Amino acid sequence: MPPLPPRTADPSWRTAWDTALYGPEGFFRRNAPADHFRTAVHGSDLMARAFLHLVRANGLDTVVDVGAGRGELLLALHRLAPDLELLAVEVAARPAGLPEAIAWSPALPESVDGLVVAHEWLDNIPCHVAAVDDSGTVRVVHVDPVTGTESLGHPVAGPGVPPSMAQWLDRWWPLEGREPGTRAEIGTSRDLAWVDVVRRVGRGLAVAVDYGHTLETRPPFGSLRSYLHGRAVPVVPDGSCDVTAHVAVDSVAAVVGGTVTSQAAALRSLGVSGSRPPVSLATLDPTAYVGALAAASRASDLTATGGLGDFYWVVSGRGGASADLA
Repeated sequence: MPPLPPRTADPSWRTAWDTALYGPEGFFRRNAPADHFRTAVHGSDLMARAFLHLVRANGLDTVVDVGAGRGELLLALHRLAPDLELLAVEVAARPAGLPEAIAWSPALPESVDGLVVAHEWLDNIPCHVAAVDDSGTVRVVHVDPVTGTESLGHPVAGPGVPPSMAQWLDRWWPLEGREPGTRAEIGTSRDLAWVDVVRRVGRGLAVAVDYGHTLETRPPFGSLRSYLHGRAVPVVPDGSCDVTAHVAVDSVAAVVGGTVTSQAAALRSLGVSGSRPPVSLATLDPTAYVGALAAASRASDLTATGGLGDFYWVVSGRGGASADLA
C-alpha cells in the first residue's frame, strides 16, 4: 500500500466512523440495513427458529435484539412464539406498524434475564485504525470525513494515546516489525461494548453473531469496508454509506469468558440443517416436498462454507444458562 501522509487536523477513524453511523444525520438513523445489505435474519425465519430453540432449551422467556435494524428478527420470533417478551435496541426510530408486543428502545436495559442477541452489530462498533509508517512505527490513522483521505497521527505506543490500544495490538494483532502499510483495526471498543452487554445478563445467554477473524487469520491490511444498496463502495465516513470492519472474535470472547464457534456448527446444533428431504416424499406429498426442499436450500445458505456458515458466534452463558452449542 502507498505510504500515508503525516497527520492533519482530521479526526481519528473511530471518531469519524462514529459520527458517520450514529451522529444526528448518521447512516443508521436514516437507513434500514435491509435496504443495503442482506443478513441471515432477512428472507426466512430459520435464524429466529434457531434462537427460539436456544431460548426454550434454557427455559428463558425474553429476547433482546441489539442493533435490531427494523425488527426483522423479533418479528419472526413474535410470529413463532407470541408468548415471548421481546425488546429491540436500536438508534433509529421505531418503525410504523411494528406489533405492540415488541418493545423498542435506543438503549439496553440495565439488567436482562433472557437471551441477548447482537447480530452483525459489533462490526459496526467504530474502532481506531492503526498502520505501520515508513520507519516501522505503528501510528493511529486519521481520515477526512468528506473525502476518505487518510493520514497518520500519533504513535500508538506514545503520549496522548491510551496504553490499552498498544496493549491490545501486542496481544491480539501485532504490527511491530511488519512492513510499512500493514494495518489493523484496534478492537478495544468492541471488547468494551460486548463486556457492557454481557454484564447486564443475570440469567440467560448473550450471543454475538458476526463476520470476523482470529489471531491466525488477521487480514494484513485491515478489513474496513463500505456498502450501499447491496454494493461495495469507497470507504468514506460521510454518513452516506455503511462503514464496517470484521471483528476480532477471539478477543471479544476472551474478555467475557465466552466460547467461539462457527455459524455452521451453531445452527446445526440448533436444528438448522441443509439436508435435502427424501425423494420419496415428492411422490407421497409433493407440496410438502417442495416446502422441505426450499427450507433445506435456505439452511444450506446459512451454513455454507465460504459464505454465511463462516460467520462466528461468540456465546456466553450466565446464571446457569448453558452456552454449549456443541
